[in-house]
Amino acid sequence: MEPLSRITPATIDVLSVLDASGEAVWGMLVIKSSGRPAGSVYPILERLERAGWVTSTWEDNPTRVGPRRRFYELTSDGAAAAKTAIGEFARKQARPGTIAAATAVVA
Repeated sequence: MEPLSRITPATIDVLSVLDASGEAVWGMLVIKSSGRPAGSVYPILERLERAGWVTSTWEDNPTRVGPRRRFYELTSDGAAAAKTAIGEFARKQARPGTIAAATAVVA
């Protein structure tokens, strides 16, 4: 597994959905659950897969009507790295003096 060169808020949102599911998740469900557009989510999923954080499989259900779905799941190393990344991101956002922390106090 390779470390990610950058971890954006959108990446954290995708990792959070995958981490919370605990099982393979359909790509469209990642989009809906994260609130991020497909144009952001699918490139993130591809980057996570290339880095070894995520694996994907195509649905194999010949009785289902419609296009095949692709399912994504964190690898065991990816799950551990995702938890670390999510925790670090949350700690950075909660630091006193940051814009996010100031906004959270006001809101």
